[in-house]
Amino acid sequence: MGEIDPAFIQSIEQRPKLTVTDPGEIPVIDLSALDSGAVDLLVADIGKACEEWGFFKVINHGVPLEVVRRIEAAMKEFFDQSIDEKRKVKRDEAKPMGYHDSEHTKNVRDWKEVLDIAVEDPLVISASPDPQDQELTKYYNQWPEYPPEFRLIGFFQGQTSFIRLNHYPPCPWPELALGVGRHKDAGALTVLFQDGVGGLEVKRKADETGLE
Repeated sequence: MGEIDPAFIQSIEQRPKLTVTDPGEIPVIDLSALDSGAVDLLVADIGKACEEWGFFKVINHGVPLEVVRRIEAAMKEFFDQSIDEKRKVKRDEAKPMGYHDSEHTKNVRDWKEVLDIAVEDPLVISASPDPQDQELTKYYNQWPEYPPEFRLIGFFQGQTSFIRLNHYPPCPWPELALGVGRHKDAGALTVLFQDGVGGLEVKRKADETGLE
């Protein structure tokens, strides 16, 4: 099996806890309330979940299972390719969209590989955080040759959302490494789809000030 690259090793206090914690307390938001007209109650439930947890699980969201399965199949086809094939769309400073396999969180390398795709292509954003700066930057997607159906259609216009496809390969040292270390997501809202393989950990916002 060899030895693990030290770049992947988490500090002792941050190493994976190889136990299952009951997630029963995590708030569950039922979006079918949108159809029944109970919008005010739904908004109140989301607000409470955000204030106390900063995280909630969504059910009855209306995304067809067929669409989910097609996305999963396309992801698997891409990540199952050789590293040389995936690196044909490797991202860099000039091209921030694309494939990456050496991302670090808190200066520790993540045991994962990703493919970043902008929903709107090109993605137009401000060149700097200065509100007085009128300069714009355009980021273009790097579409992999395979699978050929890896394309988006124009449902979204005039916004800056992006999609990240995460692949966490089996790790021979699960007691030392993490797919991704502790962190806060950038942006206002992250919509996360998790497959049947568990491992997601959430820290309740009400317990502490949050993750650094």
